[in-house]
Amino acid sequence: MLNGLLYDAREIARRDPAARGVLEVMLLYPGFHAIVFHRAAHWFYRKKLFFIARLISQVSRFITGIEIHPGAKIGKGLFIDHGMGVVIGETAEVGDNCTIYHGVTLGGTGKETGKRHPTVGNNVLIGAGAKILGPVKIGDNSRVGANAVVLSDVEEETTVVGVPGRPVKTKGGVKIPSLELDQVHIPDPVAQEICKLIKRIERLEKQQETNAP
Repeated sequence: MLNGLLYDAREIARRDPAARGVLEVMLLYPGFHAIVFHRAAHWFYRKKLFFIARLISQVSRFITGIEIHPGAKIGKGLFIDHGMGVVIGETAEVGDNCTIYHGVTLGGTGKETGKRHPTVGNNVLIGAGAKILGPVKIGDNSRVGANAVVLSDVEEETTVVGVPGRPVKTKGGVKIPSLELDQVHIPDPVAQEICKLIKRIERLEKQQETNAP
């Protein structure tokens, strides 16, 4: 566990341009503290000591503003940037080397039992305020734009934006978005559709002029 936490801290220091070093991350970063608490809570959860596990997670929520259910499975190298308001549900799974900004929810859609929270692949970046709901799968190397609401599966190397989330950029784009940390320069699917409509109208108008007597 200690080796894993050291890896987490080094990854955060490497990927955050504001970090001055690993020691600063370990002492001052609430995202790292939330991971430390979660590793302990998850250990107790696996031992079926649910009360202790939940107690640790609630203490973590009070201290960091980040709520991770002790049952959630978190991979190595997770970078929760700022972190306030992040919620990760009980059956959520997060892969390796992902980046999650503040206000993100990996939640359910109701009172279903069993697998009811998202599964996030490796190297995924989830922008501020994004909501991923239900037992959907987010493919490796994908990116979820700020404030997007994702209710269906996302393929690998795909960028999703909007409400509901729509894919706007697929394979061949950013290979490791969690390292690039760019959640701003993302195409607007609505603007793209409007541009297509304008071009179509212009073509029809030209055809109409050509066919006019």
